[in-house]
Amino acid sequence: MRRPLIAGNWKMYKTVPEGVALAQDIRAGLALPLKDRDVLVAPPFTALAAVAEALRGSDVLLGAQNMHWEREGAFTGEISPAMLKQVGCSHVILGHSERRHIFGESDDMVARKTRAAVDNGLTPILCVGETLPERESSLTLEVVERQLERALRALTPDEASRAVVAYEPVWAIGTGRTATPAQAQEVHAFIRKRLSATHGEPVAAALRILYGGSVKPDNVDGLMAEPDVDGALVGGACLKAESFLRIVHYQRV
Repeated sequence: MRRPLIAGNWKMYKTVPEGVALAQDIRAGLALPLKDRDVLVAPPFTALAAVAEALRGSDVLLGAQNMHWEREGAFTGEISPAMLKQVGCSHVILGHSERRHIFGESDDMVARKTRAAVDNGLTPILCVGETLPERESSLTLEVVERQLERALRALTPDEASRAVVAYEPVWAIGTGRTATPAQAQEVHAFIRKRLSATHGEPVAAALRILYGGSVKPDNVDGLMAEPDVDGALVGGACLKAESFLRIVHYQRV
């Protein structure tokens, strides 16, 4: 059985004091140790150290929103894998649609980052997904297959099994539109089928595939009921403890 993962991507929100307050509220709202699911928060870089301290001793995992593939160097404005490890991160989000479509990150860049994350002991949360024109042109599976293959082809089966994939249709991010559970399941099942072909059935069976794209308290139960949806990458709804905790405490319908 795959252990579900609920991850909150704070994006460019929360100052350090605001981030600490949110982390403390999430920690308090979880109350008991998490026995059947994992929870992760990904604050902005400036808040990582303070949030790590606020979460110390809890079950909540810490992730970063991006990184460079080099360990160090003359890369102004970038953050290295070693820096993320030192501050307490266990995961890093890579290839988010906003990185691809706003900042021009290519499939090759995402692949180099994925390789670097694994090499430095970080779990990559690899984001894949299509734009609205691509979906309307029936290119969804072609786009997802290309992004997935290019990012994971350099990983061994063992390395790939320890990664996380997040399917996030670009047309559903921050728009209020959400893929139906059936639409999400179709793509998640396709991803698992492709992983089976490229890295083997054991990898495909073990790897967690999250859904991201306007996940909210009122739709998470239906999404999580699908057999190949192993969690959620949450955006706006993770910025308030109450709504994020409702998503964390989803109930399968």
